[in-house]
Amino acid sequence: MSGGEAIPDNPPADREPPSELESGRRLRRLPGHGGRHDLIKDGVGWGLTARLAFQSLGVVYGDIGTSPMYLYASTFSDGIKHDDDVLGVLSLILYTLTLIPLVKYGFVVLRATHNGEGGTFALYSLICKHARVGLQGQPTIEDEEDEEDEDQKNEVSKDAREMASRLKSKLEDSQFAKYALLVASMFCAAMVIGDGVLTPCISGVYKLINKASWFPSEEEETVVGISIVILIGLFAAQRLGTERVGSCFAPVMCVWFAINGGIGLYNLLKYDPSVVRALDPRYIVRYFSRNGKEAWISLGGVVLATTGSEAMFADVGHFSVRAVQLSMCVVVYPALVLAYLGQVAFLTKNPHLVADAFFKSIPGTLYWPVFVVAILASVIASQALISGTFSIVQQSHSMGCFPPVTIVHTSSKSPGQIYVPEVNWLLMVACVAVTVGFQTTAGICNAYGT
Repeated sequence: MSGGEAIPDNPPADREPPSELESGRRLRRLPGHGGRHDLIKDGVGWGLTARLAFQSLGVVYGDIGTSPMYLYASTFSDGIKHDDDVLGVLSLILYTLTLIPLVKYGFVVLRATHNGEGGTFALYSLICKHARVGLQGQPTIEDEEDEEDEDQKNEVSKDAREMASRLKSKLEDSQFAKYALLVASMFCAAMVIGDGVLTPCISGVYKLINKASWFPSEEEETVVGISIVILIGLFAAQRLGTERVGSCFAPVMCVWFAINGGIGLYNLLKYDPSVVRALDPRYIVRYFSRNGKEAWISLGGVVLATTGSEAMFADVGHFSVRAVQLSMCVVVYPALVLAYLGQVAFLTKNPHLVADAFFKSIPGTLYWPVFVVAILASVIASQALISGTFSIVQQSHSMGCFPPVTIVHTSSKSPGQIYVPEVNWLLMVACVAVTVGFQTTAGICNAYGT
């Protein structure tokens, strides 16, 4: 195979035979990277963890990191009707951001990886590892030695073990449950791949279009053309691998999070530092009491604070659990909290500017530099789902649910960093087709919402 090394059907005696994860598909490596033995991690030190955490900024957090640009405008689509409404929504955002991305994904869901991989099929494989729920003849992902398994079992209480045993028996005795688990896994994986088609069209393109008001409406074709060029460039860059793409995108996202945190802190101190009182959850209760049904509808805007959280789990195989946790706790979460606090402080004095709160709250001399970085961050926002799609395709194939594809390992240090050329170009064609077909933000957003 040109450009890489194919695993032979009959490997030499001094080489490990391919695992079930590799059998039935083509596996190669980029020039300059080691072979399969170099891809096995014997242990990850803090130096490599810090490097992976930095790279993860450019891959995992683009979507959730760009939410401050449009969250308040989406939540208050009809304007701010009461002075305390912004505090109620801020309280909702702070608790949502804390409970879902930070606590749920960062410290709970990431504990459910299988051989370092995350995503729907990793969860399914983890269930199959502990219970005989796989269908007859269905391949499974090969397990690596897990020295922590016994320690984890010892930490589980007797009641929890008994409940797990009863649930295991019910799953193993039910053919319907076995099919239901597999179908649910395939359906969820398909939804994430669909997300991978729509997210680049929205994140990387239409946020730019929405702000680029200098394009007259009759030049929509020009904007669509620019959007397609951006998409093609984004997918063409994928062949460089997660490590290089992450290293290129990470500095931009690092600057982006620094800008969000810095401007947020500036606005918080300048306009109204007392908005930190939104940490009191009673503001949420009062917000719902005041607005009733409209408050419930506004939750559709609040949930935008967590868009892309699933990428933390789907993309964890490209990095490591510790790296994803480190980047979330040290960089992403503090920056986003300051950004949302700062915007609300600004809105307490300028409630009429809620439709464009993010850009209006930028100090005048910084507007255009921030705008340029915002465009770059919007393009990068789609990277999380693209990388996640590669991991899902790899996992689904190993479970016998996807046809043979080329899996390219792009890093000698992190075996989960992969590139799937066939899937990459199919995603690109689908994204271009969606962009040309819809041509409007509203149409793609409706499909994304569905």
